[in-house]
Formats: sequence, C-alpha cells, structure tokens
Amino acid sequence: MAQVLEFKLPDLGEGLTEAEIVRWLVQVGDVVAVDQPVVEVETAKAMVEVPCPYGGVVTARFGEEGTELPVGAPLITVAVGAPASEGLAAEAPAPGGAAESAEGPAGGSEGSGNVLVGYGTGAPPARRPRVRPQQPAAATPPRAPEPAVRSTPPQAPELPAAPAGDRVNGDGPIPVISPLVRRLARENGLDLREMTGSGPDGLILRADVEYALRAAAAQGGRTAAPQVGTPVRTVPQPAATAPPAASSALGGGTRVPLKGVRGAVADKLSRSRREIPDATCWVDADATELMRARAAMNAAGGPKISLLALLARICTAALARYPELNSTVDLAAREVVQLDHVHLGFAAQTDRGLVVPVVRDAHARDAEGLTAEFARLTEAARTGTLTPGDLTGGTFTLNNYGVFGVDGSTPIINHPEAAMLGVGRIVPKPWVHDGELAVRQVVQLSLTFDHRVCDGGTAGGFLRYVADCVEQPAVLLRTL
Repeated sequence: MAQVLEFKLPDLGEGLTEAEIVRWLVQVGDVVAVDQPVVEVETAKAMVEVPCPYGGVVTARFGEEGTELPVGAPLITVAVGAPASEGLAAEAPAPGGAAESAEGPAGGSEGSGNVLVGYGTGAPPARRPRVRPQQPAAATPPRAPEPAVRSTPPQAPELPAAPAGDRVNGDGPIPVISPLVRRLARENGLDLREMTGSGPDGLILRADVEYALRAAAAQGGRTAAPQVGTPVRTVPQPAATAPPAASSALGGGTRVPLKGVRGAVADKLSRSRREIPDATCWVDADATELMRARAAMNAAGGPKISLLALLARICTAALARYPELNSTVDLAAREVVQLDHVHLGFAAQTDRGLVVPVVRDAHARDAEGLTAEFARLTEAARTGTLTPGDLTGGTFTLNNYGVFGVDGSTPIINHPEAAMLGVGRIVPKPWVHDGELAVRQVVQLSLTFDHRVCDGGTAGGFLRYVADCVEQPAVLLRTL
C-alpha cells in the first residue's frame, strides 16, 4: 500500500519567505529518487534547485511556472513504497489534508540525507496543528493540483451562505503561513479572522489581503475584510484598478514591482540607511606602480592575476592591521563583534540586478587563488547560478565601480557589515612625482564605514595604508 507524502516549499534560509517557480523538473507520474531536484525556484537571493526528501512516484504538483509560493506551501505529493503503477493510482491529497507533511516522514519511511532549512532527516519535530477551516460554497480555489489519474474526487457537502458579518474562522487559528501577509494585515488594521482565503484549504494569501484593503478604500477608507460568500480575488489586478485618488496623485507611468533581487536590494539598503550611522572618507592614489607590478607578474608566465585580486589582497592585509572594520554590531547585546576571518564580498552588476558574491576566507588566499575565485563567482553571477551560500555571510565588501567609468562614490554599507572600500577608474592624470609634474595612473579610493565601530582616525589609517600599498606594492607583493 503506497503512502502519499506531501512535500512543502522549505525555508531556503536568510529570512526568505517566498519563491517563484521558474521550471518544473518532474511531471506527474515520474519516479523520483531521494534528494532528486524536482523544481527550480527563484528567490530574492538566487536560483535554487529544490531536492525532494522522498523517493517514489509524483502524484500531484502545486503551482504553475511563474507562480510565487510562500514558504510552507505544498510543492508536490509523492507516493512512497509502491510500484509506479500503484503510485499513479493513488489519489493526490489536498494540501494540508491526510498526506504526511515534509516536516518529518512518518512510519519510518526513508528520509533525505540532503538537509535544507525546513526539513531534514532526524526525528520529526513537534507538529503544529493543521488548519482546516470550512469554506463557503461560493468560494472557489484559484487552482487545483494536477491529478495523477482521471477520477472524481468526493464532493464536499454544500454549505449554506453565512449571514453578512459572521466570522469565517471563529476564534480558531488563522490560516496564514507567510509572515509578510500577517504584517501587511496588522499594519493596516485588517482582521484576518474575518477573511476567507483563496489558497488551498482557505489559506490566506497576500493577494487576498490586498484585495480586502482595496475594497476598504473603495468604501471610504473603512478597513473591512470581504464577508462570507464574497468572491476573493484569485488573480492580481492591474494597477489601473487602484483607487482614482492614488492614481491622480502619482500620475501616469510604468509600475515596476519591487520583487525578487530588486526587492531584496531595496530592503537591505533601506535597512542599512536606517540602522547604520555611516561616514565616508576618500583619497587619490598613484596606481602606476601597482599596474606595473601586475604587468610584470603576468609576463612571468602562469595564471593571469586580476587587478581585483591585488586590491583584495591589499584589503585583507589592511583589515589585519585594522580589525575594527571587519566587524558587525550586535544591537541586542550592545556590542561590537570583531570577526576573526575575512569573507570578502564584491559588488557585481548582472542582468538580474546588483548582487554581492562572497569569497570565503579571503585572508587565507593568495593572489592566484583570489583571481580564480573571483572568476568563478563572476561567471556564476552572469549565468544566474549563484547559490544563497555564495551571496551571504560577507564581512567586508570591495566595490569596484571604476568599471562603470566613474571616479568616486559614497556607497551604502552592505548590512550587517561595518565598511566598504570603493575603487574608481584608473586614468592618466597630472601628478607630482619625485618633485616633478608627471602623467601618472591615478585612482580615487573611498571608504564608507560604520561610525559605531570606530572613529575617523581608524578609518583614515585603514584607507591610508591601502593607498600606500597601491602606490608602493613591492613590500606587499612579497607575500603573494
């Protein structure tokens, strides 16, 4: 007898609460192995292939390509412990129904050895009570899972329409998974208990809350949820349906949603500006000798050394002298935490937006190793294959905005780091060298730092040391 298990979208880490289905890797009826990737999703951090912790026959999929799902929403159901033919005959359960959840396999079924946040292989954690709210007859789910076989599921009994003003869910638990939905409702004074969700088993989605808020605005600003029997929105409405007052205030134009990478960047930079009292100092440096040293190293044969790798090597040497800038602030403990390793982030512009890949243990790599790692991460950023691990955990950021043809900038610190070094373009400029006016290769260096971790003396000392290494790299290059 096959056991049908439900696999939900796991927590992909770093506080991510939703992901968009980019491509299904399996079809209903396919046989999958433990830890086989079944769907490719895009989060605000990266593209991720999600492996299934069960082996068996896929009996249902939930969500079309392009659909955004909250963490905890069902992805697929798998018939475990039966031949393919028996697995296909098994009826696909509704999400949140009798199927076993991916929060922990039951009955001793074999689990995954590949642990993602949200499911694993150990003893199953304590289960939260499942929410099974009643749904009125008028409410129609936005979509149904693809059935494994053509069969007629048992029909739910007809429910009479409740009088206006009746509470849909009474005083029971509210069927909401996403914390974003809860926050949106709370900030706008919306009572989720008075709503019927359009998701599976009455799950309240962000679209339902936005529909309720629009309806309240149309009624003169009174916040009220749709009553029982009122159809909830299942498809996001176009911007043209916004209240006339808002449209006239903002005027015409194209609306671009703040979602995915763009939304993540907006949230992170806004948080940095709110929390970090930053300051910036800068200095011009003569990079002529650094460029000559790099040319000499590459002329000697062997792998080519990138300029970014040399600047990274200078950064790690400077951070060893000024560890205050390789730190983070623990607000809860009111402490500055100086870190004993340097995970160096570098800003990279891609077709999907700005990303900051991280070179792990940059302080332990030489120029050749840094060059190879920069190349690997840059290619992954270009092809959109960076993993969440490649984009998180940085302790200091190197921002080479000179590639855009600009000289200077006052960058925003990559929260929760404490500093960022900016490097402008290297261009020929008049410069006094050995007491005479000469044309030299000049670069502007800027340091934006968290004023809580140090004062200007420390920041100035760090930046001056970096500039000295750029101007006279011979001593530093002995250690490469």
